[in-house]
Amino acid sequence: MDIEAPRDRAASEENNMSEQRDYPDLRGRRVVIPGGTGSVGEGIVRAYLRSGAEVVVPSRSERRAEGFRALLEDEPGRDRLHLVVGDYLTLDGAQRLADRVVESLGEVSDAVATIGGWWAGQPLWAASAQAWETHFVSLATAHLATAQAWLPRIGAEGAYQVIGGLSAVKPVPGSGIVSMQQAALVMQSKVLAAEAGGQRRIFQHLYGPVNNRNRPYADPSWNSADDAGLLCATLSANTWVPSDTFGLSDRTQMAEVMAQISAPARDGETAAATSGDAK
Repeated sequence: MDIEAPRDRAASEENNMSEQRDYPDLRGRRVVIPGGTGSVGEGIVRAYLRSGAEVVVPSRSERRAEGFRALLEDEPGRDRLHLVVGDYLTLDGAQRLADRVVESLGEVSDAVATIGGWWAGQPLWAASAQAWETHFVSLATAHLATAQAWLPRIGAEGAYQVIGGLSAVKPVPGSGIVSMQQAALVMQSKVLAAEAGGQRRIFQHLYGPVNNRNRPYADPSWNSADDAGLLCATLSANTWVPSDTFGLSDRTQMAEVMAQISAPARDGETAAATSGDAK
């Protein structure tokens, strides 16, 4: 998604029902956010900065990195933002970039993968090879590369989070490749959680439409990019919340999940009882 001028942020905030939010204290934490320059990623980056964390955002080009830095010129915590230029979408590239980040900045406590976008084209039986490669193969590879690079490196109390869409569980005619890729991403998160065996916390977010800087006319019932960011930061902070998948079609579901993860669970209960398999 293209970077927009900072002035668009003000209009977006007004339409996205911007409000005072209570961010957790994540001072001393370092989070990497592949895809953080995107329109939803921006809200996640801002949330971690407002929580006191150091934030590392990979970018594929200097131009995109500088555009994103300019977009965040109004953010008080921007001195804790590190933009790292390099390949993070291939298996080898993601490993090399992770090595660079750890060597230059130190260990990473958390990671949020917000990689991808939307596509609408032909029905599945007519989809082109190029569309398949771009919107399934390349994105599936990018998410696997990110998990391989960062999951072994995050702290035991940190969180690995994946931002996806409800098209994983609700078929969207004309966007079948996206639905297939998102469904594969859900299974990737479930397999990673099963293989981690409680040694790492892994969260899959499944959103409906999200208000962001690229949607100047917001629907007040939709979650915003800032809502997504607050949930990510809260899950990083609340270490008692176990691995889970969250269906987040609108702000009502977001409020339910936030209420349930904001207090430690009692023995024998999970903190997010209404999440599980997204409906």
